[in-house]
Amino acid sequence: MLILTADYLSFSSRVCFFKPFSVNSRRTRIRRWCKALITSPDNFEVGRLIGSYGFMNITSYSGMDTDYSPVDIGRLRAQDVGEGGVTIRIYEGRIAQGPNRGTPVIFKVYPGKQVGGVEADSMAANELSAHASLQGNSKSIACQNVQILLGGFETKTGEQWLAFRNDGKYTAADYAKVTSEKLSKDCELGGQKLWNPFERDETIKRRRYFVTKLLQGAIRGLAYMHDHDILHQSLGPASVVLNTIAEKDATYLVPRLRDLAFSVDIRVLQRFSELEGGSKSLSEGLWRRASAVGAFNTMDKRAFGIADDIYEAGLLFAYLAFIPFCEAGVMDSLSLRRLLENTFKQDVEALREYCLADDRLLEAVKFLDLGNGAGWELLQAMLNRDFRQRPIAEAVLNHRFMAGAFLPIRPSDLDILEKIHGDLFPIRYESEFFHNVVNGRGIVSWGAVDHSRPNAQSDELIGFVTARIISANESERTCNTISYLCKEWIEIYGLKNLEKRRKEDFQVAEMGRIGLPSSYGSEE
Repeated sequence: MLILTADYLSFSSRVCFFKPFSVNSRRTRIRRWCKALITSPDNFEVGRLIGSYGFMNITSYSGMDTDYSPVDIGRLRAQDVGEGGVTIRIYEGRIAQGPNRGTPVIFKVYPGKQVGGVEADSMAANELSAHASLQGNSKSIACQNVQILLGGFETKTGEQWLAFRNDGKYTAADYAKVTSEKLSKDCELGGQKLWNPFERDETIKRRRYFVTKLLQGAIRGLAYMHDHDILHQSLGPASVVLNTIAEKDATYLVPRLRDLAFSVDIRVLQRFSELEGGSKSLSEGLWRRASAVGAFNTMDKRAFGIADDIYEAGLLFAYLAFIPFCEAGVMDSLSLRRLLENTFKQDVEALREYCLADDRLLEAVKFLDLGNGAGWELLQAMLNRDFRQRPIAEAVLNHRFMAGAFLPIRPSDLDILEKIHGDLFPIRYESEFFHNVVNGRGIVSWGAVDHSRPNAQSDELIGFVTARIISANESERTCNTISYLCKEWIEIYGLKNLEKRRKEDFQVAEMGRIGLPSSYGSEE
């Protein structure tokens, strides 16, 4: 079969770094899964053409942490974008035979060798092998954020068709484009559609929740791939498939990673067969950049590969933080990348100052400002010039911007603040205290929210912290007051217990006098 060759399998065999392994058994398992995925064209029915897309080769600065001369920067600008030579067609279809008959699929069609050359063959084989490796694991079904490959076949003309489960036709790029165009249309109407300020606020909240959940799903899929030693290496807005782009349906949103044609199995580093001998493999550029920043041994190259994926995920984060919140044409992916890499050299704080001067970018700034700048903090970490300082995917998921945030408590939080306080503390506070908290009068306060909650609840208070600065003398008086109250409480509690014990002793004595067992009284 053209899609899979023995040479390719030996090249991408599994290797484990931290425990004993059997290369042959792992290689056999991948081969078995790949053979299971290669099917006959008669098993499928092909529908209409959805569209086509290609690839762009963009110079990455993810590992470059040195200063450049103006000449070097100019050279990088001239070389940073190039068009790939492979165009992929996308079709609808369904499974025509077998137990999964009727299941809708999306076909990804790689051109034959005569049209696409050796690169197209390598990309198709690489994608098949990556999915076989991920889906061949018994735990793979636990991750719903990676697209599922159901099968593939080769036509007589040499085209290679991969059939994926149809979990959505839209991508994150489609969502951003539709949202920004809709925003432009509303602005052209002079804001007539969203004349109600409350409705506008709710729209922004829904958008923030949708984008956050989209990012969570994409990073969760990337974490799963890294856990299985697979790098994505082409992560971008078009590489994230969505089952919906309607913000009101964000609760049901499931993002899935696709486009594993350039993925890299970092277990092959153990064997060095790919890195030596001048191989023209798809990952050659990755390892060349790794060597350029001093990642020479196996573990450093592995760390660089993971950090390189995180860098691309950071660019995806920046894209989704800006494009959906801006009018069409205000910002695009290449312009944003040049701002981050060329103009500000990954200085996110400088980018924020630049954006604050442009009213068209204010909603994006506000989004990243959530949690006292938690979004900018996470973006800076993911785009760190030193690849060794970037977080892993799991750390990104656990960051406070992804999982939740701390925001200043607002007057609108008054009711929920009183309710939470009453649930936590048995002592009822006067209403003046809560009014002082929400209005910031003499009390420093922060509220905790959970951005993963749906719709309007994403900014609803779930916890709080309050503090008040007082003088040392007042502090001493307060401590004395608390000590006095505690003493009084102990004495009152002790007297009540003593009185209770006396009553119990009297009941026991009375029961003994009339001939009842004392145990009966204790049970009562």
